[in-house]
Amino acid sequence: MSASTPATTLEKIPVTIVTGFLGAGKTTLIRHLMTNPQGRRLAVLVNEFGTLGVDGDILKSCADENCPEENILELANGCICCTVADDFIPTVERLMALPQRPDHILIETSGLALPKPLLKAFEWPGIRSRITVDGVVTLADAEAVADGRFAPDPAAVEAQRLADDSLDHDTPLAEVFEDQLACADIVLLTKADLVDAEKLARARAAITEIAPRPLPIVAMNDGVIDPQVILGLEAAAEDDLAARPSHHDGHDDHEHEDFDSVVIDLPEIADPEELAEAVRILAREQQILRVKGYVAVAGKPMRMLLQAVGERVRTQYDRPWGAAPRMTRLVAIAEHDHIDPVAIRAVLAGRTTQKA
Repeated sequence: MSASTPATTLEKIPVTIVTGFLGAGKTTLIRHLMTNPQGRRLAVLVNEFGTLGVDGDILKSCADENCPEENILELANGCICCTVADDFIPTVERLMALPQRPDHILIETSGLALPKPLLKAFEWPGIRSRITVDGVVTLADAEAVADGRFAPDPAAVEAQRLADDSLDHDTPLAEVFEDQLACADIVLLTKADLVDAEKLARARAAITEIAPRPLPIVAMNDGVIDPQVILGLEAAAEDDLAARPSHHDGHDDHEHEDFDSVVIDLPEIADPEELAEAVRILAREQQILRVKGYVAVAGKPMRMLLQAVGERVRTQYDRPWGAAPRMTRLVAIAEHDHIDPVAIRAVLAGRTTQKA
């Protein structure tokens, strides 16, 4: 189907749902698909946990004629699997009503989203005849999985707990991970370049043990994969719900009260490495799961993008500030009991302003 396909076509628009735990690389994958559309006109719906739209802003910076900025919509501060009627359905209808009908829609869920309630949303009468879930692509961090996180083997979980008392197989994080694998049509092991062959094999084995059915598992670096591998699966996943079990089957709703986020504003910083170390301290001492946002570095005309998963911190200069206010704005995500805005701000400000 080409971009010139008339809006009156009866062919359903395929949707690919990209899910995965916090920091698994979902945005990086979608950026790659946007720059390699293989003749498709794309539309993107990105859902973020918290009000700071970092991922949506990153994707909009990649907009082009195959996926213009008006084709990229954001849903922030509300998990789409919890706000189907109020937010998700109207947003999908907006994408389908674009002047040029998209050939394929990509949905990036938040790291906390459960995919099965989202799949059920495609039974909604207003969209069921016009759209289909081409496939659910679940991303899993190869290094994290290889190290035993969320493994169903109690011995492996206990070994992980010896290194980190905050981890437990029965935590909500484990259920999120398992539900995402249970709904998957294909699993991408991301950041495979950070592990050796033995760890990669352990990660594959752990996913195979968790998954309720055999799944293709593909290793990937930097979000790069042939789009033919994950687009055009024709899974019609909305018609295959019975094969995708969930911890929440039989419940009408679910909540994410176990997680919270806080946005921290800071002035320009003098030393990016001091900020990175502050983020690592937050991961070690306050169990912060994820930090992401934009950083104003003194003397640098470019905006610095920071993304962290635990103690792994990555930064890059992404674009000039231009007329935008030069300020540092970060969002930190953690389990509810570990969010202390005052303490988080103290760590970040203490490390970044002492040399300013």
